[in-house]
Amino acid sequence: MSNQEPATILLIDDHPMLRTGVKQLISMAPDITVVGEASNGEQGIELAESLDPDLILLDLNMPGMNGLETLDKLREKSLSGRIVVFSVSNHEEDVVTALKRGADGYLLKDMEPEDLLKALHQAAAGEMVLSEALTPVLAASLRANRATTERDVNQLTPRERDILKLIAQGLPNKMIARRLDITESTVKVARQGTC
Repeated sequence: MSNQEPATILLIDDHPMLRTGVKQLISMAPDITVVGEASNGEQGIELAESLDPDLILLDLNMPGMNGLETLDKLREKSLSGRIVVFSVSNHEEDVVTALKRGADGYLLKDMEPEDLLKALHQAAAGEMVLSEALTPVLAASLRANRATTERDVNQLTPRERDILKLIAQGLPNKMIARRLDITESTVKVARQGTC
């Protein structure tokens, strides 16, 4: 994108009022232009392929093909543009899933108009954009994910630590059970819970 050419945007949202409002807002920015709009995912994919916009603003909750399915299909195409989710949902699962599936940003529809324009400029310039209100949502998700995937050694019982030491020495379950005077099934359970 050169400095003279405005960034092109495709809107995919099932609410005509919202599309009209976003178009009017964008029309006030001389360096961004809406080149197309779609009311559903199928139509949005067709337009994205024919227009190859710099940016796609995508709603999540649409009838028929929802936003996540649309995102998946758009990512399968060889489009050069960025895809930013524009949604009312600030639910952790929606945000994290959209980002994991390839969204280049996630903006909430309740943001201030000037903040939306700023975010659109940033996204068109290749930056990841996120509504500020999503920071605690993402932080909570990362913390919860870490807590479920990493078990602190200090949380292990003394018996689990003993078993883990012997596992680290390469001993089979039967030998560990004999050494610690416990059943082999206890060793298996401890192995599953700690390894």
